[in-house]
Amino acid sequence: MSISVKSALIPRRLLLALTALVGLLGAPALAATAPDQAVSLVTTTGNQLVGLINGGADNATRRAALQSIVDSNVDVDGIAKFCLGRFWRTATPAQQQDYLAVFHATLMRNLTANLGDYQGVTFTVGQVMPRDDGSVAVQTVLTRPNNAPNNVQWVVTDAGGSPKIADLIVEGTSMRLTTRSEYSSYLQNNGNDVDALIAALKAKASG
Repeated sequence: MSISVKSALIPRRLLLALTALVGLLGAPALAATAPDQAVSLVTTTGNQLVGLINGGADNATRRAALQSIVDSNVDVDGIAKFCLGRFWRTATPAQQQDYLAVFHATLMRNLTANLGDYQGVTFTVGQVMPRDDGSVAVQTVLTRPNNAPNNVQWVVTDAGGSPKIADLIVEGTSMRLTTRSEYSSYLQNNGNDVDALIAALKAKASG
């Protein structure tokens, strides 16, 4: 059975990927995130992504730049653990290591697959909304030529003492919850076999 890894943060097409870079809340925030820090992170990350998408760099250069943005601003391991849900706790150390590696690879593939389709994208930062769990949602509007604007909330949380982008809510749909639901459904249909999920993600990442 195949798996639709639509999100792994960002896969529905690259709107979810641009805004997307981000993903899914790995765990409840342990400390409140300052709204000004959240706005600064979202603004910096958004400008970096827009510059990368609209620039004329070759694919290898783009991928390296995108990898740097992800490593600096996204809690990818936390996102991966959240998406695996209760199966993270029952997975063996070897499975956990393999899963994290393929999750990173899948995320990068999804992000880089359609960068060229989003030339001319821009974004503006709007309302900032502290949340009950200590995270902060930063409202943005993404615009691209010949397309309707998209409302995207970037959720920023405290991760290990520094703010990280933790979830994207695109037109009301949480990317973290979408991906977790997809993984849970796949596992339920495949005997709760984490190795089967890892194999499906590897096939997706290399396809």
